[in-house]
Amino acid sequence: MLLWSDMADMSGGVTDWRGAALELIRRMVPASGKVLLVGPHPQTVVDEVIAQAGLTGEESAAPAGLAEDETVLTPLAGRVAVLVRSYPDACALAERHSALDVFCGRLEAFAADEPYDLVLALDGLLRTHSAEAPAASWAESLDALSALVAPGGRLVLGVHNDLGVDRLLEARPADRDGGDDQWAPHGFDPSYPSGPGALDAALESAGLSVQRCYAAYPSRHAPRALLAREALAFDLPDALAFPLSARDGDRMLVADPLRLTRLVFRHRLGEELAPAWLAVTVRPPLLTKERDDADAEERAYTALPLGLVQEGGTLYELTHTGLRQLPDGGERPIPAGRVLEEILVEACAREDTATVRELLTALADWVEDGGDPAAAADSLVYDGVRFAPIGDLQGPPAPPDPRIVLCRILLRFAVRLQAAGHHHPWPWPLDADELTLTLCGMAGRSCDPGDLDRARKLDAELGQPAEPAGHAPTYRDLLGARDRLADQLAAALARIARLETKLSYRERELVRARGKLRRTQRKATAYRRTLGYRLSRRLARPRRVARKVIRLLSG
Repeated sequence: MLLWSDMADMSGGVTDWRGAALELIRRMVPASGKVLLVGPHPQTVVDEVIAQAGLTGEESAAPAGLAEDETVLTPLAGRVAVLVRSYPDACALAERHSALDVFCGRLEAFAADEPYDLVLALDGLLRTHSAEAPAASWAESLDALSALVAPGGRLVLGVHNDLGVDRLLEARPADRDGGDDQWAPHGFDPSYPSGPGALDAALESAGLSVQRCYAAYPSRHAPRALLAREALAFDLPDALAFPLSARDGDRMLVADPLRLTRLVFRHRLGEELAPAWLAVTVRPPLLTKERDDADAEERAYTALPLGLVQEGGTLYELTHTGLRQLPDGGERPIPAGRVLEEILVEACAREDTATVRELLTALADWVEDGGDPAAAADSLVYDGVRFAPIGDLQGPPAPPDPRIVLCRILLRFAVRLQAAGHHHPWPWPLDADELTLTLCGMAGRSCDPGDLDRARKLDAELGQPAEPAGHAPTYRDLLGARDRLADQLAAALARIARLETKLSYRERELVRARGKLRRTQRKATAYRRTLGYRLSRRLARPRRVARKVIRLLSG
C-alpha cells in the first residue's frame, strides 16, 4: 500500500506493547537464529528485538517493492526481518534501522528462502492484508504465518478478544468508530477464534503446539500485564487485580473498570474475558539428535514466566509465592484481603454504620501508626487484621499530618461513593465535603474545612486529584446519577403537590373566614344603628364620668 500508514494517527492504533511484552521478547529472542516481525509493531518492540539480536552497523537493506499482480516477494538473507503492508512504514523502518531486512507487501504473497526461528506477530493478523486484494480469512492467514516458522522455532501471536472486558467497559469501542483502516468489516469471519479453546484448536491445526497462552490486561490498546492461564486458574488476590483494571484515558466507560475486572477474576473468567491473548507456540522440531542438542542448549533463555505485571515504571514477575521485581530485585508476597473501598461500599449499602465506624476507626489507627500517606480506600486491602497498600506508592517528600492523610482518604472515598451513585445511610443532600467530615467524626477524629483544603493540596502533590473531573464518568454512573436525580425530582414534585393541595385548602379556609368576618361586621354595624344600642351608650357615659370624678376626689 503506497500511501497508507498503519503507524499514522488516522489508523485505528497499533497495540502499545510495553514493559511486560518487552521482557517476554527478551527471553525468547534466540542467541543465534533468524527473527521475523510480521505486521506493524511499536518502535520500542522493534528496537528491543534489534538490541537482543545484537545488530549494530551491519549492511543495510532497502525495503522490497510492492507485490503486484500476485507477485511473490523473495526476502534477502538477514538476522532480523520485518514484513509490513505499508510502504511509508517500510521506508521509515529501513531508514531508522539499516541492519533490518524490510519487506513490504501482503502476508500471502511473502515467501521466505528459509524459515525463521522466531516469528513475532504481536498485533495479530488483521493488518497483514492489503486493500487492493480480497482479505484472506484468519485461518488462512495463520496457515501462511505458521509456514514461516522453522521446526523447533517459535511463533508469538497476538489475538484481540471480541468479548474482552475492555469491550464490555467501553461505551464506544475504538473499532466501532468507523476509522479509515476499517475497510473490511470485522466480526463476520467464522474462523476467527471465539475463545481460548478455539484459539488452541486453530494453532494445533496449523501444526503449532501452544507453550503458554497469556491474557493481556487491562486493555488491548496498552497492555501492562501478561498472565498465563495457569495463574488465572486460581483465585487472584484483589491486590493483584487492582493494577490490571485502570481506566484508559478519556474513553467513555460503561462501568467502573476496577469493580468489573475484580468480578471477572473472582469468577475465574480472566482468560475468557481478557482484552487480548498472546499465544507463545512452537513448531515441533525434527527428530534429529542435532535438533535435540540445540533445544537443550537454548533452554536457558526459553523459560517462560508465569506472569509479568508492570506498575508504573517497575516490572514484576509473578511467581508461585509472590511478585519478584525485575531485573534483580527481591521477591515480596502479594497482600491478602479485600479492597477497603469495596468493604465500605458493602457496609453502606446495608446501612451498617457500626461496621463503617469500626473500619474507619481501624483505618485512623493505621494512619497514625505510620501508614502509607499515599494510600487510598481503593488502593488498600484489609484482611480483617491489618491494612496493606497495593503496589509501591510514591509518598510526598515530607511526611504530612496523619489527620490530613485520613481526611484525604475519606474525601476520595466520599467523592467516589457519590459519583458512582452507591446507596449510603446519610442524607442525600450532603455534598462530598460534608460527607467527609461525617466520616471523620465516625472515625473518632475531628476535621474542619481547612483540613479538607490541605487534603486536596496533598492530592495535587501526589498527582491523584480526589474530584473525578479529569475523567469522563462511566455510562452506568451517568445512569445512576440520572436515576438518583429523577428520584429526588419525583420526591420534590410530590412535596410540591402536597403543599399546593394544602395551600388550596388554606385558601378556601381563608375565603370562608373572610366571608364570616364580613357577615359579622355587617351584623355589628347594624346593631350599632339600633335605638337600644345608642341609648345604652348615652346612659352609660354619665356613669363613667361620675366614677372618674369619685376616683379623683378619693385620691
